[in-house]
Amino acid sequence: MDADLTRAGSADPGDGGPAGDDRAYANRWRALVVLSVALSMVVIDGTIVAVAIPDIVADLGLGLSDAQWVSASYAVVLAGLLLSAGRLGDRIGRRLLLVVGVALFLAGSVMSAAADDGGTLIGGRLVQGLGAAAILPTTLSTVNATFRGKDRAAAFGVWGAVISGAAAIGPLAGGWLTTSFTWPWIFLVNLPIGVAVVVGALLWVPETRTKVDVPGLDVDGLLLSALGFGALVFGLIEGQTLGWWAPKTDFQVLGMTWPATAPVSPVPVLLALGLGLLVLFVVWERHRARVGRSALLDLDLFRIPTFRWGNVAATAVAVGEFGIIFVLPLFLVNVLALSTMGAGLVLAAMAIGAFLSGASARHLAARVGAPLVVVIGLVLEVVGVAAVALVVTPDVSPWLLAVVLVVYGVGLGLASAQLTSTTLAQVPPAQSGQGSATQSTVRQVGSALGTALVGTALAVLLATTVPASLDGQGLPDEQVTQLADATAGSAGNVITGLRDQGTAGELGEQGPAVVDALSQGFADATRGSLLVAGVFLVAGLVAATAVVRASRRLEGAGTGQS
Repeated sequence: MDADLTRAGSADPGDGGPAGDDRAYANRWRALVVLSVALSMVVIDGTIVAVAIPDIVADLGLGLSDAQWVSASYAVVLAGLLLSAGRLGDRIGRRLLLVVGVALFLAGSVMSAAADDGGTLIGGRLVQGLGAAAILPTTLSTVNATFRGKDRAAAFGVWGAVISGAAAIGPLAGGWLTTSFTWPWIFLVNLPIGVAVVVGALLWVPETRTKVDVPGLDVDGLLLSALGFGALVFGLIEGQTLGWWAPKTDFQVLGMTWPATAPVSPVPVLLALGLGLLVLFVVWERHRARVGRSALLDLDLFRIPTFRWGNVAATAVAVGEFGIIFVLPLFLVNVLALSTMGAGLVLAAMAIGAFLSGASARHLAARVGAPLVVVIGLVLEVVGVAAVALVVTPDVSPWLLAVVLVVYGVGLGLASAQLTSTTLAQVPPAQSGQGSATQSTVRQVGSALGTALVGTALAVLLATTVPASLDGQGLPDEQVTQLADATAGSAGNVITGLRDQGTAGELGEQGPAVVDALSQGFADATRGSLLVAGVFLVAGLVAATAVVRASRRLEGAGTGQS
């Protein structure tokens, strides 16, 4: 998530907004503080959970697919509703939708904190995502409608700093809260913050809305996109559990059962259904535009080369980035035996690198151009993730891992800071709100797919690497299979449990040696899943080079005309 959510152009000085309201003008900086806090709450929640996942898995007895859903469910709902919520706020009032969004977010936080099983926790995360989808576009639209001239530039500068700072705070806050208290506090901490946001919004944030000339609200498009992405992510996450082709177990949904005796697993059916719904979504959006009705997605924007390739890059990069964030905490806690706070500190090295490079990215862009800065950043990201994969072993020093992650973080900061402006550079001002919201949506889609795809890669690889690492331990085949299934099913938490037992467990004197073998197998699977994430980063790099070429062609055409 970053400043690309800015719905620039969603309100103009003549739309009756607060630009001419003396009271709103006097309170504009107080309003910015309130809106920044609301944004930071949502951004932090996207990263604070990652470092606490191992503790949540251990406490609630979750499997790997459940752990993936805890992370992915938030992003899936946020991606599916982001465009609709922005349009809804424009119509009914952004402050009203902000307050409703915060209320939903807090309800989801309470539900998540009180969860005693995976289903309730995932349900709480879904409600949080619903609230976040209302908060993000409405707060940013309010900033755009409230500030004018130099104040607007300063306000969005604050916005970028808040986003970068929140991303860095997330892993540290998650580690500290989980280590000092318990994991439910990563959700409970939202309550006083959310209440303060609601009070501040009612006192200082002006109500703004935009006159909408295009009739209708694209409910059908919302349902098609949400169901399509949901089915796709569900199939990817549950493939290892339900079977990629042949059914492994019964699948129950809405009171109906897909039996294990069926000729095919529900997974390929869901994947095909998801893709089909997304194709139908594109067809429907074209139809809405053709008949002059309000549409969620302006597909004509994708005719602009920099916008088209920039969004491809943003999606691919988000898949890689969020896949890495999902896998690394499991390795740090279960294999390196770090505390949750220690894992948070290692991940914070990545965020600190991003924060420092992001602050200097615009100076580099002034020299070589923003598109080339994105390419430089992605090259560093690819080098960084390859280096992390190279050093991931059961005995790697956390300090070495942190240093390598700084390199990755520097690339992340450079790429993220300039990808938005590069992607939106050729978008007409009147459509900049739609353009920025579209890029925000594809990034959220990428984050959900990253957790699903890289988490699935980890599960598939564990089925091979763990048995191979246990070879030579003298264990019967049945016990090897049991340990391999337990390692994958517990997202590696079984390693921590066996380590704590030492020689007092059922494995006796052989316990420590088995722990070492399981750690080696998990490290090998982690390395492979990081390389899968790296493949998506390479795809993002290829798309970014296409953005550079398109930008240069446009510049050349502009020079020729002048």
